[in-house]
Amino acid sequence: MLDVQLPDRDDLAPVVRGFAGCLASVTEVPPTEVLPEAAESLTESVRQWRGWLAGRGVGLVAIAEPAHFNWPGYWIAVLAPDAGDPASDARVALMFGTPAGVVLSPQAPALVGAAATDLPIQQGYVVAALDPALPAPATYPVQIGRVEAIALAARRTGPVVLVPEAEAAAGRGLVGDRYEAKAGTFTPVRGGGRGYDLTLIEAEVLDQLALPDGRRLDYAEARRNLITRGIDLNNLVGRRFRVGDVECRGQRLCEPCAHLERLTTKGVLRGLIHRGGLRADILTDGHISVGDAIQVVDGRLPR
Repeated sequence: MLDVQLPDRDDLAPVVRGFAGCLASVTEVPPTEVLPEAAESLTESVRQWRGWLAGRGVGLVAIAEPAHFNWPGYWIAVLAPDAGDPASDARVALMFGTPAGVVLSPQAPALVGAAATDLPIQQGYVVAALDPALPAPATYPVQIGRVEAIALAARRTGPVVLVPEAEAAAGRGLVGDRYEAKAGTFTPVRGGGRGYDLTLIEAEVLDQLALPDGRRLDYAEARRNLITRGIDLNNLVGRRFRVGDVECRGQRLCEPCAHLERLTTKGVLRGLIHRGGLRADILTDGHISVGDAIQVVDGRLPR
């Protein structure tokens, strides 16, 4: 994602330029390459963008019910004009996370951090690859990290407490945490699901995270169970690893969302994109303490 300003083209409507800015950001190309030829409407511009993207193996897919859309990655939302300003134009925002929040809006920078549920979304589009083939598994060097901190919250949205040790229950979570009790905000309503037992985030990410108000996010505020140091968590997706004597399996990235930003402060959603940590399953019962080693057990596994 690039930080893009509103492109300067007087012959194009602000909503077209705003959409072009979001599209440039998510595709990480200069806005000058994305701006359409003379276009009378956003609809005409979308037609041109679809042709431009198709030549790069990518599609621009309209969302049937954008106001209720649930997608953990990037998507582009077209918002109704500001009800308090009769002269305002429709606005465009780049969304991320589930629940989604605004991570960029060249037309209306003040929208950054706003939750999708609080916005008048009229249209939505997903930028998606035309070929769904998954990349071949990669090999990574052996890594060893350690547990820097352990954090538990007894109930959803409740306070998070740092503790020196915790018991891990296979297929459930850390004893005393809301996800072990099957009462977390994102606990599947019908039970089951993968990646809800344990969440991890790198201490290095939190130490370096710079927020707009100048403050830092402390370890408890990150609302992840384990704060780690010395290991690349993104590389643990699809791999078995051991924390102390507890065996786990990485399932997917623990991307940030509007819910986390609402519980913390402005800028957290945008600042943690692809750096929000890991969601994992706990495969064996055991004990985890601060200082325990984290080590990969074997290579990437078949799904």
